[in-house]
Amino acid sequence: MNSYELFISLRYLRARRKQVFVSIITFISVAGIFLGVAALIIVLAVMNGFETDLRDKILGVNSHIVVTDYRGGMQNYREVMAEIAEVPGVEASTPFIYSQAMLKNRESTTGIILRGLSLKDAEKVINIGKIKEGSLKGLETGVSPETKDGPAPPRPGIVIGRELAKNLGLFLHDRVFVISPSGVSTPMGMTPRMKPFVVAGIFESGFYEYDSTLAYISLEACQNFLNMGDMVTGLELRVDDIYRAGLIARQIEKKLGFRFWARNWMEMNRNLFSALKLEKRVMFIILSLIVLVAAFNIISALIMIVMEKNKDIAILKAMGATRAGIMKIFVFQGIIVGAIGTFLGTLAGLAVALNLETISRFVENLFGFKILPGDVYYLSELPSQVNYGDVGIIILGTMLVSFLATLYPSWRASRLAPAEALRYE
Repeated sequence: MNSYELFISLRYLRARRKQVFVSIITFISVAGIFLGVAALIIVLAVMNGFETDLRDKILGVNSHIVVTDYRGGMQNYREVMAEIAEVPGVEASTPFIYSQAMLKNRESTTGIILRGLSLKDAEKVINIGKIKEGSLKGLETGVSPETKDGPAPPRPGIVIGRELAKNLGLFLHDRVFVISPSGVSTPMGMTPRMKPFVVAGIFESGFYEYDSTLAYISLEACQNFLNMGDMVTGLELRVDDIYRAGLIARQIEKKLGFRFWARNWMEMNRNLFSALKLEKRVMFIILSLIVLVAAFNIISALIMIVMEKNKDIAILKAMGATRAGIMKIFVFQGIIVGAIGTFLGTLAGLAVALNLETISRFVENLFGFKILPGDVYYLSELPSQVNYGDVGIIILGTMLVSFLATLYPSWRASRLAPAEALRYE
């Protein structure tokens, strides 16, 4: 299609300005849209990465659904597991024990979350993380601590997080004492229950809160230590679709009856994910202001171009150009400015977002600081996940804003009377 409006728009963009200020504003408009689009893509990719990484880490250490008994501990958990297995969508289940305790190594003591694992089926439901040293087998077989006289008789094993091991100065096969807050009645009164364990493994989940507080022992050892008999805290479940966990949890409650309570991962972490979604929306709105500022620059530049090209517009009208044709000239000009800024911003944003981990590591090495200290933030690395749906919305939204910014100046140009423009020529 041979469009004289587009031809004239391109000529106006390439032509040298009588007023240099107009060219500067046009350049600022392109730069503003470039920065706005790039910033939106990068920030939303980081927010998506945070959400995905947090979800994966939380669902690694934790299960999709937790089933507990309103009355406290669960005694008939084997029968409950058999009933739950019949619910559509449930892939695996495992009993667990959850308790607060203290870990003591020489003079160092810290509070921990003690979790008892059923080793035969726990790995089907949860993922503890990367085992940096040792293995989970030590929880079942026990570990022989090293002494001056050689290996001692096997003791129950315990697997702890990397940060917890660092805080207490613990290494593989070191002996450590687990202290229960529920005491033991003795002739001297209530005394804390204390039992020695041997470090069978050190794991790293990548989640500081877990690596610094979690400690795992076998289900049998935990039952013996807490005097629970054959009782457990509850059941952890894995489902085939994490986004149907809420529906499956309701089906489980209906099947088991009023005594049991099923909570899904979204309910247990609702505040965290709600805060992330709110922060994502707020960041989108704030960064969109950059694009809006660039749109006002487009309006300013086009108004000045219209004032500069009064004579040209009058001649075009005298030659038979319609109001719609005049409008198209300046609409095309604004859209081209927006398209250039959007295209360059999209390229830059995707280039940074897709290589953010490499860039962040380079910056850390260059300046010698950690962008995300693990003891301050939930995550130790800067995650990034590009959602191309978000990128499409950003591109369409920016082009729409650029188009809307052209309407008033182009309308003013189309209303120009040729006689008025040429009166003093």
